[in-house]
Amino acid sequence: MAKSLRKRRDIEGVHSESGETEIDAVSTSFNDPTNDVELYSKEVLESLLKDNLPPTPNNFSLYFDRLLENKSDNLRKQIVSILQLEETNNDEATIELERTLKNGFVSVKSILSVSAGLYKNMSLMTKILAKRKEEISENKDSKNVLSVISSLENDLGKLDDILKKQITNLKSLYDHTASIVKNVENETIFDNKYGIYNKRYLLNKVEQEISLIKEFKHKSSIIMIELSNELIKEVESEKAIMLMTRTVARLLMKTSRRSDTVAHYGNGVFSMLLKHTDIDSAIKAAQRLSELVQNSNFFLADKEIELQVSIGITPVLSTSTTDEIIVNALKAMEQAYKDPNNSYALILDDQ
Repeated sequence: MAKSLRKRRDIEGVHSESGETEIDAVSTSFNDPTNDVELYSKEVLESLLKDNLPPTPNNFSLYFDRLLENKSDNLRKQIVSILQLEETNNDEATIELERTLKNGFVSVKSILSVSAGLYKNMSLMTKILAKRKEEISENKDSKNVLSVISSLENDLGKLDDILKKQITNLKSLYDHTASIVKNVENETIFDNKYGIYNKRYLLNKVEQEISLIKEFKHKSSIIMIELSNELIKEVESEKAIMLMTRTVARLLMKTSRRSDTVAHYGNGVFSMLLKHTDIDSAIKAAQRLSELVQNSNFFLADKEIELQVSIGITPVLSTSTTDEIIVNALKAMEQAYKDPNNSYALILDDQ
């Protein structure tokens, strides 16, 4: 049974003793973006210390993003512009490496295909030569021509043997490369089809978050998202469903924050791990996402279709395993999936 939710720490804004948000009051008196960032960074640090969290790079980055949501548009633009200038991401470098590797494998596969075509053409040429030899042999005055053809046939036979060996070696190299790529795919973090993280990466992140929650006692949530049941029934075209699913993936990236993990769980089901986000905030995130999806209408031929998703929400609990958390999120999504009147559903464990 679910129990009443405890009020989470307020990381939406840090206030001074007078109840005013310091950064907004001070930032209006400065024109230098560097000063604004310095003041804001101090506020982030104070917020971390207030919540008894160590000011590690990851925690600082997380709070840096969260607190920024409630700041003025001017301050957000200033800070975002600075972040864009210096932003580096190791995961992006890994993703680019994965893409390069897979593209290389595609090239190797193409080489094998071309080589196989060459071998087929050589085999065809050998058959044509044998046929012409048979036709000429019927002519009594063709001894010299037959001699030349026999010599050519012998040369082609040698070339055919060489090509067979080379094709065999090339296939062996291809199989070896395929095995390497398969092993790499088992360690990849990126889903090529939807341009987001994959299931493996998601499960690792959830497991890490469980450990962090055990240590620092904060709240985090996870949501599962899929196209609604009613929409799938309405659209029979598999190609259209695929295009709509990719649209949802793009919208997830658009609405997510840098600290969120957006991943493809599998079979068109997506997930967002919301770090330092309690259930109330997760519900708000789900509502924003549902509204964003509904406002992104999809055109199929001459018909306009309103996109709809079903969203399952569950907390990431330190007392649960990764599998239990994922199963709860999927069950919640299935509940929403069956209810056309609600875009999301909750499953909460006792704690």
